[in-house]
Amino acid sequence: MDLSIIIVNWKSAGYIRKCLDSIYRSIRGLHFEIIVVDNASFDGCEDIIKRDYREVQYLQSQENLGFATANNLGYANSTGDSLLFLNPDTEVIGSALKIMYDHLWKVPGAGAIGCTLLNANGTIQTSCVQPFPTLLNQLLDSEFLKQRMPKLKLWGMKPLYEVPSSPVLVDVVSGACIMVKRSVFESIECFSTEYFMYAEDVDLCYKIKKAGRGVYYTGAATIVHYGGGSSRQQGVNHFAALVTRQSLQKFLHKSRGHLYSKFYRFSTGMTALCRVILMALLIAIIPNKESRISLKVSLSKWTRILLWSLGFDEWGRNRSIKKTVR
Repeated sequence: MDLSIIIVNWKSAGYIRKCLDSIYRSIRGLHFEIIVVDNASFDGCEDIIKRDYREVQYLQSQENLGFATANNLGYANSTGDSLLFLNPDTEVIGSALKIMYDHLWKVPGAGAIGCTLLNANGTIQTSCVQPFPTLLNQLLDSEFLKQRMPKLKLWGMKPLYEVPSSPVLVDVVSGACIMVKRSVFESIECFSTEYFMYAEDVDLCYKIKKAGRGVYYTGAATIVHYGGGSSRQQGVNHFAALVTRQSLQKFLHKSRGHLYSKFYRFSTGMTALCRVILMALLIAIIPNKESRISLKVSLSKWTRILLWSLGFDEWGRNRSIKKTVR
């Protein structure tokens, strides 16, 4: 088997048909299998697979295992020399998978490869290529700055705007679509399961780099990522913003040490405090009702992040939340 395509579903049954159809429509010249792991969403995905895609291997988990563990389960039931970890809310364009596969095996020292991810409106998702997180790039993380200085080394996005003719060595490619050599994935002991969600792709790429293999990006392959198809389901209390930062702190502790991770939490808290004060002032003086509503949503998010930085809103204390989020 050349390629095992592993898809973890959490309440994304509305996307799964488009994703699978695009794979079968586009992939040529590869012996492949598809494995769908359902993270206890019970959203009708099983009925769709068993009725219309009988060749797809379907694995039903009775509990929400999280992104990393569910992908590891898919891997354990796979046979391919290459593994593609693909989000269900994606659509493969043209020969993207064959291009990725060829580059993965032709580029010397390659361990993993990612591609261009597009939003539904055709714009580039800048998160498809990232730098490893540092205090500085997290402190300055802003779409406003990224849009005005997209090629700044700090963001690690330069390959997205230069359209190189051959794969480029990068730090991190998005876990929404990442292809990894099986031998490399096994040598680094799969996805790290200490993350329930978010930062698994950063950690995976870090381990690949530590193992002496390269992580590459190719602009010649394109996939549409409808983005947050699963995460939007939980969309309450700014869960994603909170858990992303908590997972990043865990990664920084692992990769840079305890003190560095504490400084990250402290700097995040200072940033949140400044934003909370600023937005509270703006809400008090801006007359436009729609602007105030938008500011109140942001104020709520940054208040929760501030509370997290102070240790008052630690996700994971109530583990039952795993049953309701991807």
